[in-house]
Amino acid sequence: MKIECSVEKIKNAISQTERVTGKNLTLPVLNSILFIAVNRHLKLRATNLSLGVEIEVPAKVEKEGVVAVSGAVLNAMFSNFSHNESIHLEDKGGNLLVRTNKSQITLKGQSHEDFPTIPIVSGRTFEIDSKKLTEGIKSVYYSSSVSDIKPEISSVFVYTNGDNLIFVSTDSFRLAEKKIKIKGVEDITGIIIPWKNVVEILRILGEVSGVVKVCFNKNQISFSVDNIYLTSRVIDGIFPDYRQIIPKDFSTEIVVLKQDLLNALKLSNVFSDKFNQVNLVVDPKQKIFELSSMNNDVGENKTRVDAVLKGESTELGFNYKYFLDCLQSITTDSVSIKMSGTGRPMVISAVSDPSFTYLIMPMNK
Repeated sequence: MKIECSVEKIKNAISQTERVTGKNLTLPVLNSILFIAVNRHLKLRATNLSLGVEIEVPAKVEKEGVVAVSGAVLNAMFSNFSHNESIHLEDKGGNLLVRTNKSQITLKGQSHEDFPTIPIVSGRTFEIDSKKLTEGIKSVYYSSSVSDIKPEISSVFVYTNGDNLIFVSTDSFRLAEKKIKIKGVEDITGIIIPWKNVVEILRILGEVSGVVKVCFNKNQISFSVDNIYLTSRVIDGIFPDYRQIIPKDFSTEIVVLKQDLLNALKLSNVFSDKFNQVNLVVDPKQKIFELSSMNNDVGENKTRVDAVLKGESTELGFNYKYFLDCLQSITTDSVSIKMSGTGRPMVISAVSDPSFTYLIMPMNK
């Protein structure tokens, strides 16, 4: 292999692929990024066996070839190169010779023959704008369980209902659902994508624009856009029937400005206990909407927030972090909070935007 290319283009590709490299003692080549020089492109591949990525960058290819080099070392090295430099890469007996105007470096290579293939997924396909796809994922992924005990909820669940592509995640204490309008997609009963993979998919696709081609089957899902190809395994399991726990009738309703609520939550956080508990008191007759928190080592806080209140008086405790998390998914100025009594989940949504729904289970006092 012998090529010349722009530092700027390859630097970004290395940063993207290095995060996907695996840390596997039994298969050390997973720590590597695979360089493939072919035609007028340099392909960079990385995989951890659950998630794989391939990114193409334009290059002047004098000699085609393949070499595998440590992703961490590559990323650290390229972070010290200027964007506007040109770089020469050459395979020297399985090692990688790197030359710039001021530096000459030899990186120890690994046996590229041991590098796993990244599957080309075949199956059902649909297309979606990258911004819509990342909006759907970003709106819910933080609610996923991060434990591997129940892999089906350590995930983002994707399915269709009419013209909506619906993204859902839950950790059993809270649940987020985001509906994205999309046309021309046949019925999708459910795809369960591992949470760890979703984080990297969001990071990589969040930097691109254009139409993403999505292809999936019962084992894999892939995302193709511009010069990027991503593939992830799909969890073989059944996502909980979450729709049955969403209350349909409510006894108390609150409408509050998002910024006022955010400020009150952040203040309550200062005085919350080790369980992050904040208590909420609603009394529509007295026009009281109050957040309170107490920490024996810090002090106590009670903050009233201006709001429009309807229905019955109620009190409940909740994890303030769960509430803060969901506000990033609400783009309107006002937030709707609905409750249906003690011990029942609190439902949060954007005023005049039914596309996002968020549930928080109350905490015991």
